[in-house]
Amino acid sequence: MAPSEKLLRRLAGVNPTTAFFVALAFLLAGLFLPGIVGAALLGVVAAGAAGLTYTTWPVQSVPTRVVRVLLLAALVAAATAKAL
Repeated sequence: MAPSEKLLRRLAGVNPTTAFFVALAFLLAGLFLPGIVGAALLGVVAAGAAGLTYTTWPVQSVPTRVVRVLLLAALVAAATAKAL
């Protein structure tokens, strides 16, 4: 079994509600913490979103892909703005 398959199996076992609240906490902390700390947290959220988008790209519909890319771009823009 490839390492990426092991990771996906572990992620599939995560409680969706817990994953949502952890991601929400990182996002809100990134938005409200000042400077580079907030930018780093937003970068972590963006990296996670990018990884999930890359992994699930083949099975997503075109509208879902567009929304994910737009949200990812917004996260990267927010992280960049925080860092400057």
